[in-house]
Amino acid sequence: MVVSVTVMSVDVTPELPEPGRQPGRQPDRPKLAAVPPLPRRQARRLVVLGDSTAVGLGDPLPRRAGWRGVGPLVAAALGVAEDGYLNPSFAGARMRCVLTEQVPAAVAHRPDVALVVAGMNDTLRPDFDAARVAADLTEVIRRLTETGTTVLPVRFHDHSKVFRLPQSLKRALSARVAELNAAIDEVVAREGVSCLDLARLPGAYDLTSWSVDRLHPSELGHRMLASGFTGLLADAGFDVPEPVSLTCGGGVEPSTAGHVGWLVLKGIPWLWRRGREFLPYAAVIMWNSFRAR
Repeated sequence: MVVSVTVMSVDVTPELPEPGRQPGRQPDRPKLAAVPPLPRRQARRLVVLGDSTAVGLGDPLPRRAGWRGVGPLVAAALGVAEDGYLNPSFAGARMRCVLTEQVPAAVAHRPDVALVVAGMNDTLRPDFDAARVAADLTEVIRRLTETGTTVLPVRFHDHSKVFRLPQSLKRALSARVAELNAAIDEVVAREGVSCLDLARLPGAYDLTSWSVDRLHPSELGHRMLASGFTGLLADAGFDVPEPVSLTCGGGVEPSTAGHVGWLVLKGIPWLWRRGREFLPYAAVIMWNSFRAR
């Protein structure tokens, strides 16, 4: 049997290259136009609220010209002029003081940025109430954000790791700070604001970050605070034309005589007052620990 196979020839028309394009080369994709970065916000007005740390204690200026501290350092980093800076904070302020005595002046100033450093004084008082501190902080944030202000509060480090205390007092203070931080965490999460965590600052527990009293930041400590705040502000879209340097300069290194004078005139009386108020709570901590064992 003979099988007949017919072979058919199919003409294939080659693809003609487009004018100006080499054969075998893929067509160029249209280039996307570069998207310009969003403009950074300019902070023209800054307010600092809070206690003695907000005042600047621990970072003295030359010729007894007062305190510098975190506020002026942040203002310089943001390019805020002297008339755009306001600091109504005062030593010993509690969160309720910030709300009732400092916020009205801050609202009238209409700041772009407000820093809030308060809460530690509350932990040392016998009537400490974390829920009340949280309510006051909430109101502080809301009154300021209503004016278009970016508000940055802080959550605190474990101060018992810096300030030497007997174990009973150390446990009591650590417990109070933990309770305070839990309240602050709840507020900032609910209000949707950023918060500077002092415990996470590099070197937060180094003694060089603290002044002789171990209660207030040294010049380096204030610079670390300012650097942390401006970092959060940069993340929020603010321009930081002069980043904060961690190299100390412009302040005064307290002398030995100054250290002794502060301890005698300020430190010991403060410890006596606060110790008497805090001891009952510490006694409860001691008793609970004893019962647990």
